[in-house]
Amino acid sequence: MSGINYRQFITTNDPEKSLVSGFKRGVGRNKSGKITTRHKGGGHKRLYRDVDFTLDKYDVPFTIKSVEYDPNRSGFIGLAQYKDGEKRYVLLHNTAKVGDTFITSEKAPQTVGNRMPLGNMVVGTFVYNVEFKHKGGAKGARSGGDYAELLAKDGGYVDLKMPSSEVRKIPANAWATIGEVSNNENRLVNLGKAGRSRWLGVRPTVRGTAQNPVDHPHGGGEGRQGRGRRRAISVYGKPTGKGQKSRRAKKYSNKFIVRRRKVGKK
Repeated sequence: MSGINYRQFITTNDPEKSLVSGFKRGVGRNKSGKITTRHKGGGHKRLYRDVDFTLDKYDVPFTIKSVEYDPNRSGFIGLAQYKDGEKRYVLLHNTAKVGDTFITSEKAPQTVGNRMPLGNMVVGTFVYNVEFKHKGGAKGARSGGDYAELLAKDGGYVDLKMPSSEVRKIPANAWATIGEVSNNENRLVNLGKAGRSRWLGVRPTVRGTAQNPVDHPHGGGEGRQGRGRRRAISVYGKPTGKGQKSRRAKKYSNKFIVRRRKVGKK
C-alpha cells in the first residue's frame, strides 16, 4: 500500500464556500435505475468544487491564492482571484504555487500556466486543459500528470500527441494551457486493499471466466477453460481488453485522427 503526502502540496483544508455545493454521485445507473456502467457505487461522500474549464475571462490576470485537494479529480486545484476580484477554481500545473500570476490571452507570454490558442504556440510545447473546438471548454489532458505535445501546425489545424499516444488534429483557434497537470505522483499510488477501492466508489469486479454461461460469454466449462473464442469480449459482447480495438468504424471524429493510439501492453 502506498499514498501521497498531500501536506507538502496543499495549503488549506477549507474550500471556498461560494464555489462548493452538494451533488449526486454518478453510480453507473440511468434515470430508470438500471445499471449502465458496472462496478460503480458507494464510496465516501464528497462535495463538488466548481472548477472553471471554460476559462473565458480573457486579458485579466489572476493570482493563485491557495492550492487545494479535489476528491473528484486526480490533479490539484487552485483558488484563482482575478484582478477585478472574481474568484474561480482552476486546474493547476505541476509547478504552480501560491502567489503565482497567470493570464488567459491571445497575446499572453509563452510561459507555463498561461492560456492561449494552440496556433500561437511554438512546436514542441507541452499543454493541458485542451479544447477540441473553439470555445468548447477544456476536455482533454486533465488528469494528474497528463499533458499533450504540440507536434506540427498546418492548414488551420495543429497536430497534438495526446496522453493516450493518439495523434489528433485540433483547430488552431482552440485554446490550451501551457504545462502539465499537477500531482503526477498519482499514478504511482498502490491502493493495497479492496476497502480503499470501495472508499473511492469502485465496486468489485468478477472475471468473466469465473461466471456461468448465462452471465458472461467467457463463462462455463468444467474446471478452468479457455475463453473459446479468438477475441476477448465484454459481458455485452463488445471487444475489450488485451489490446482489442474498440473504436467505432464510422465515428464522427475519425477524420481528425492522424495516428491511432497504441493498444495492448505498454
